[in-house]
Amino acid sequence: MALMLCFLLHSETTYVATFMVGDASGWGFGVSNWPNGKSFKVGDVLEFSYNRANHNVAVVDKNGHDSCTVAGSAQVFQTGDDQITLKQGENYFICGFPGHCASGVKIAITAA
Repeated sequence: MALMLCFLLHSETTYVATFMVGDASGWGFGVSNWPNGKSFKVGDVLEFSYNRANHNVAVVDKNGHDSCTVAGSAQVFQTGDDQITLKQGENYFICGFPGHCASGVKIAITAA
């Protein structure tokens, strides 16, 4: 009994959250400031909702984010309703459609 109580007192409950990227507007133009003021943790899930005829979601590194370049090895989602789990540290996402990233369809998120 004492061991069980000790375990309960020392265990931490970790909850993951799901975030709709862009809120009601979804993944699209003007989304680059969407992460501002939000806190993200490792394991949180980003849900990208968009018209797949108009956008996609590419997981890129900092260079890809800053230069709006999708490397050949990048994971690209195209379903229009994608769920991506955040990893520790920096996470970068852009739209790979020509001109979209440069027009603000990109986000950078730090997961603690």
